[in-house]
Amino acid sequence: MLQAPTGLILVAGLVIVIGGILFVRLHAFAALILAALAVAAMTGTDAIVRSQLLSDSVELNLVALESFSEDETRETAAPIVSTTRKISSAETFRPLPSRGWQADQYRDAQWILRPVEAPNGSSDALHFYELISSDDSSPVQNTAIPFPEESVSGSGASLRIAPTAKFTSAEKLSAQSPIARVTDAFGNAAGKLAILIVAASMIGFCMLESGSADKIVRSAMSLMGERAAPVAFSFSSFLLGIPVFFDTVFLLMIPLARSLFYRTRKNYLLYVLAIVVGATMSHSLVPPTPGPLMIAEQFQVPVTSMIYGGIIVGAFASTCGLLFAFWANRKWELLPPQVDDGTTRQHDPSEDADTSALPSDATTDRRIPSLVESLLPVILPVALMALGTAIRTNDAGDAAIFVFTLPKQILPVLLAVCERNTALILGATIATSTYVRMRQPSRQQLSRGMQASVSSAGTIILVTAAGSAFGKMMQQTSVAELLQQIPAASPVSIVVAAFLVTTAVRTAQGSATVAMMTAAGVFGGLVTSGAAGVAPLYVALAVGCGSKPFSWMNDSGFLVITRMSGMDERQGLRFVTTVMAVAGFGGLLAVILGVCFFPNI
Repeated sequence: MLQAPTGLILVAGLVIVIGGILFVRLHAFAALILAALAVAAMTGTDAIVRSQLLSDSVELNLVALESFSEDETRETAAPIVSTTRKISSAETFRPLPSRGWQADQYRDAQWILRPVEAPNGSSDALHFYELISSDDSSPVQNTAIPFPEESVSGSGASLRIAPTAKFTSAEKLSAQSPIARVTDAFGNAAGKLAILIVAASMIGFCMLESGSADKIVRSAMSLMGERAAPVAFSFSSFLLGIPVFFDTVFLLMIPLARSLFYRTRKNYLLYVLAIVVGATMSHSLVPPTPGPLMIAEQFQVPVTSMIYGGIIVGAFASTCGLLFAFWANRKWELLPPQVDDGTTRQHDPSEDADTSALPSDATTDRRIPSLVESLLPVILPVALMALGTAIRTNDAGDAAIFVFTLPKQILPVLLAVCERNTALILGATIATSTYVRMRQPSRQQLSRGMQASVSSAGTIILVTAAGSAFGKMMQQTSVAELLQQIPAASPVSIVVAAFLVTTAVRTAQGSATVAMMTAAGVFGGLVTSGAAGVAPLYVALAVGCGSKPFSWMNDSGFLVITRMSGMDERQGLRFVTTVMAVAGFGGLLAVILGVCFFPNI
């Protein structure tokens, strides 16, 4: 099947996603599935094979015969190539379907790369080989390789080869119909993410209902004091934004911001923006929130690495946003809405005198769990997943964790407990038990609550899996190689490009999660193949930060913030849009610094 130009496919996919949501008012799931089907239908079989083999391929660069001595040149009729990777001469290779010229006549070629002595003055990082036919061990003639004809006698031409064994699965995939490829990609993504997202949704619901979330906020404020209340709000919302969706975190914390304002009569804008900047950064950077969980999967980043990186970059970005909030609070004033639950709030003058105390457990009419119990559903899964990455096996088969050695008999159990799905299920179990012990709900209440959390997770799973399917179809177009041809491409430019693409999609259609999934589809193949020359974690973090600018009226979170805080749309654009943009660009700065100073993370 012939392929449309890769650039055209890329534009078509983005137009269907953005236009479908923005103008046709399609649900994000429907828009992403339609885009995935369109991209799959426009992609040729050669591009599919090439994209699947790209990460296992090696680039060969034709070496000019003049680089070798006259005797060496006369001794061999085989073309000599250089690579940056050492290759075993026992393995056979085939050329990838070519992008720039006809490849049909080379489709059945199988070669062996026989090492030759490097010419004088060559780089130590290069390895030199001559191409030998695997059929009869004879040298491959220049006319039998897919180099451009005008470059056969000189250096500069290149092509990619991959192990012959890898071609079978790639060609099998290319023979599938577009709907079959989309369905397989959707099912694989749903299978990998469904348990994680459901468990995270259950943790969030139970933490809210049991009072654990309230306990975390109150403890942070009591620890830091009234003067540091903005920092406490930002820290608490960042932490709660990991298991709890952004809208819910904001609805939970905005009453506390109002309550503190009515006692201090100041800093309401600062409190609101502090909540926004903390929750919104963890929402897009720290798993198991669906967005960062999905981009970690797309960029093949370990979940624990995404958690650690997201916390570091998110803390830097939140600090940048908080600094803007302090500046804006000195320049402008915001008052909370006067209407609460349909009635006009009458201010009690006695509240003005009560400036010494922050909300405490004693002021509430229901029991609240301890701080340790409240934090456990969040801390335990992260700790278990981190422990899983630290497990190593020695020569005797025993499990080694840091300096501790454990018998090999417990290794399977330990690995099973530390697996990410199991870790999140344990967190959900603890959160549920805390909810049951604190509130003692009836069976009907518990059932309704669990059903609500699973139902909300179901929508997220559908959208996330659809976004992953769209991403896989984009990768099969070999868009990675198109992006690799960007002039002056460098690790920093790839990171910035991923950020800007995410920002453009976010600004156009409003959803941070959809924007991240779209950008992951565009850049995933480029990054995972190693062609980008940048650690996948950095691109994943740049995509998360790029989903912050620019929030406006097409974003449901923007509407929740403005309506619940008492802002009008103009104030929302001035304060909310700006603070999220500052945080997003601050996060990009942190990622760029990481690329420059810690490139091999």
